[in-house]
Amino acid sequence: MSAELTATRVARFANWNVAIIAITVLVLIVAAATVDNFGTSQNFGFLVLDVLPIAIIALPMTLIIVTGEIDLSVASTLGLSSAVLGYLWNANQPIETIIPLCLLLGAVLGAVNGFFVTVLGLPSLAVTIGTLALYRGLAFVVLGDSAVADFPPTYTDWVTGTIGSTPFPNVLIVIVVLAVVFGVVLHATPIGRAVFAVGASEQAARFAGVNPGRLKFWLYVACGLVSGLAGVLWTLRYSSARADNGAGLELAVVAAVLLGGVSIFGGKGALPGVIAGVVLLGSLQNALRLSDVSNEALNVVTGVLLIASVLGPNLANRLRRT
Repeated sequence: MSAELTATRVARFANWNVAIIAITVLVLIVAAATVDNFGTSQNFGFLVLDVLPIAIIALPMTLIIVTGEIDLSVASTLGLSSAVLGYLWNANQPIETIIPLCLLLGAVLGAVNGFFVTVLGLPSLAVTIGTLALYRGLAFVVLGDSAVADFPPTYTDWVTGTIGSTPFPNVLIVIVVLAVVFGVVLHATPIGRAVFAVGASEQAARFAGVNPGRLKFWLYVACGLVSGLAGVLWTLRYSSARADNGAGLELAVVAAVLLGGVSIFGGKGALPGVIAGVVLLGSLQNALRLSDVSNEALNVVTGVLLIASVLGPNLANRLRRT
């Protein structure tokens, strides 16, 4: 009986979601104790702002990867959204009109990905590598190498400001709302069940009445929409619209999703683990920056975590089966 109880406890803690949450908490405690200024309220605000684009894009990316697909064009969509925002602002268009147009642009770019993947049946990896280059190129066509600044203080101050007198940034509201929406969709609706069914077996999902193509198409639209929103928030945070905004961010997003226990082969994953993965990645990068570590070293950390995100869940599954 004792051996069986021990085995049950090991299996429970071998669950990758539990492991990644525990690792994240440990990293936060160690960083707060050893890195100067890491545990301050001011740095907490910077940390939330740093992980904002990764966090919100990781949410729809989770659903896409659970279906067995991927979207590597998200950072380029962010950059094109930022470039269009800057171009239209230079053209003296009102910001209240520009922001919805940037969101619509993101949705259209996501629909292009969805069309190629679901209608033409092309591999999502190849498609989104192609649109990664295409969308980034279009961003430079729209804005060139220049930067646009001087956006309305009302908007920039809101993005960089805090909720009342608390240390919590206003943009935390965006992260929480989107996390709740995508969490409910994935874990408490028929859409979420369809997402897992398609990832586990597309053929079986069809027999169950699910239309995999239509489901994936709308997931790509959602991912594009959120990436467009990330472009708007990125631009307003730095008060700078540039064609190269968000360059390389797609690797951090994929690393956070896989680090959160989502299977790259589809069919498995949970948003709590993904959120922990985002916090872990952002905390490590933040702590290293405070320790004056170079950007090149930060890229190494992202690469190592990306590899660990694939190996870790597999090792946990093997341990659970033994």
